[in-house]
Amino acid sequence: MNKNIKLAVAGAVLALSASAANAGIVIPAGEWTVDIGGNVNSFYTHTNTSGALKVANANQIQTGLLPSAFGIGAKTRQNDLDVAFQFSFFTGANSNGADSLNAAKTSGGLGYNSLNIRQAYLTVGDKSLGTLKFGRDLGVFGSDAILSDMTLLGVGSGAGGAGSSTLGRIGSGYIYADWLAQIAYTTPNWNGFEATGAIQENLATTDHNELGYAGKASYSFAANDVSGKIWVEGTHTKIQQGTTETSFTKEYDADAYGIGAKVGYAGAELVGYYYDGQNMDSGNGTALGVTTYYNGGAHSNTNDLNNKGGYVQATYILPTKTKVGVSWGKNIIETPTTGSDYEREAWVVGAYHPLTKHLNLVAEYNHLDQTGTPLANGNPFDGANGKAKTVSLGAILFF
Repeated sequence: MNKNIKLAVAGAVLALSASAANAGIVIPAGEWTVDIGGNVNSFYTHTNTSGALKVANANQIQTGLLPSAFGIGAKTRQNDLDVAFQFSFFTGANSNGADSLNAAKTSGGLGYNSLNIRQAYLTVGDKSLGTLKFGRDLGVFGSDAILSDMTLLGVGSGAGGAGSSTLGRIGSGYIYADWLAQIAYTTPNWNGFEATGAIQENLATTDHNELGYAGKASYSFAANDVSGKIWVEGTHTKIQQGTTETSFTKEYDADAYGIGAKVGYAGAELVGYYYDGQNMDSGNGTALGVTTYYNGGAHSNTNDLNNKGGYVQATYILPTKTKVGVSWGKNIIETPTTGSDYEREAWVVGAYHPLTKHLNLVAEYNHLDQTGTPLANGNPFDGANGKAKTVSLGAILFF
């Protein structure tokens, strides 16, 4: 599996399951080398809800945080440049019709499913010049946070819906990086240091006059049995109040920075991440970063919103090769004019066992606690002063 599909489709394998880190089907094809890879996963989930989140208890067979995916890419070297492309197709186990994350539960006939093409991009460059990327891929801001999340191999929160994915720790520890149209440049690797800058499609404007910007710098290290990574990131764009090009009445700056680190030693790994920003939500309080400003459409609140959050995570590989982990995280929206907070906090414990080189068995428990008064409602996982407790059991196969 090539580097890009590893990062976006199976990034958690690098952090959680070294047994599958070299998965991929490589096929020589003339001047090109074709790379096929992806994953298939499915889980039994039982979700018990209370308070404002109270709905009927849900028992589902569904895909986890990482949708099942099939990716195909190819690379070649021409005119002293490395040239490559990638397409990746994502689907869920029980989504029916449109690709609707955590939509109302349905079970329509004929078993239709959705297909989501989240990656379609080309790259050009080399180790000495760096790499340019053109197309649709995982966003820069928040990407290391989600790729370091242990629930990327599992379910996390957000189970019980009919969509093609659960939420993992999205909205309870970090803001969703999303899949964005972008032009990005990544520097060469200078003894572990790399930086990426991107201009990207801004989906929170109604007149398409603004682009978004994101950047990240990281340092990776390894010495004896110790390895790790430190990164800082930032993003800026503008969002608009209103729903049409002629009706929006106000523009808001949306900015954020994040800092994270992970370090591993002798089978143990610690991850920590924190972000702080303004208007980094859809503007209506929906899901505290589950729906970010990128896909929120229009800012529906008349006040600036402060956003912050983060998570800490500890994992350890047992002598049986089973990785066990525990993590805690929270997202917060603050409305300065009213002084009200809206918080989404989650504890997760999990066990991830490599049954074979490519197949992992997964067991998780997620406890989500939501407090405060939301600025808007409409999603079954949005609401004030409620809890959602999810037990999940399943398997994920990388190839």
